[in-house]
Amino acid sequence: MSLSSEKIGEVLVISASGQINSANAAEVETGLLGYVERGERLCALDLSGLDYISSAGLRVILMLAKRLKQNSGQLVLCSLQPHVHEVFDISGFLAILTVVDDRATAVARLAAA
Repeated sequence: MSLSSEKIGEVLVISASGQINSANAAEVETGLLGYVERGERLCALDLSGLDYISSAGLRVILMLAKRLKQNSGQLVLCSLQPHVHEVFDISGFLAILTVVDDRATAVARLAAA
């Protein structure tokens, strides 16, 4: 599992690749929440490189969304692979998180926020 980030205007784009599972969820959570602690408010999470997400990984993403909201920020997910999208759908997370098709749409949506 790896995280990388890129700043586009006021929006931080975080790219996740590999897997988020119970073995690495705590480490991923620390990495993601670290961005918020450093003052980031508008985050796009690009999951195009994410091959697998477990329930522990879903919890991490929900924690990130909640922490951003507490800081008057916003999270937009983008570029979910079909099987990862299905996990979000089945879990009901598509109803509570903002998910768009691609990175450009995510950045535009956050920039307009």
